Amino acid sequence: MNQIFALLNFLIVCLVPIAAQSSDLKLVVLGDSLSAGYQLGPDEGFPEQLQKVLDERGFSVDVVNAGVSGDTSTGGLSRLDWSVGTDADAVIVELGANDALRGIEPGITRKNIEEITKRLRERGVEVLLVGMLAPRNLGHEYAEVFDPIYADVAKANDALLYPFFLEGVALNPDLNLSDGMHPNARGVAVIVENILPKVEELLAKAQSS
Repeated sequence: MNQIFALLNFLIVCLVPIAAQSSDLKLVVLGDSLSAGYQLGPDEGFPEQLQKVLDERGFSVDVVNAGVSGDTSTGGLSRLDWSVGTDADAVIVELGANDALRGIEPGITRKNIEEITKRLRERGVEVLLVGMLAPRNLGHEYAEVFDPIYADVAKANDALLYPFFLEGVALNPDLNLSDGMHPNARGVAVIVENILPKVEELLAKAQSS
């Protein structure tokens, strides 16, 4: 009998902390190299730095890195179901930069971003769309069609919008890698600081739903 009680006490001691540590929400970052942590250390990428800040602010959330370097919006759509599991409560969609760099027809990008957002919202998942801006060397007409995609899709699907992922970081050599396109660890920290209010709004929506 004493052995049984000892076993029960052991299980209670071991299992209670596990339950206490489980997170209330799961936040998936579906993106490309900008959010995947391209050439950065294991704790320097966007999902990892965002996780740290959210932990410090007392949020009970697991941030999952579902970024794939080189991915386009077409690639993101094709892997949506296995990249964002059924247990996801919220998703940050950061896709489209490679579409613009490759000069992909903006109508294709719009269709993909629309479908990704629509399918997530139909699943009851809260979405934060992260906007991109077309490189200006592609011409005014291309940018005029590409740039509004994210705001339009967000409005049509009751999703949140952060207009430009690289706000405050783009074209700043001190905040980017030597390629001039990908943020370094300090650049990622700036992105996290800037986008944090929208992420908090996203988590609040996910918690309430």
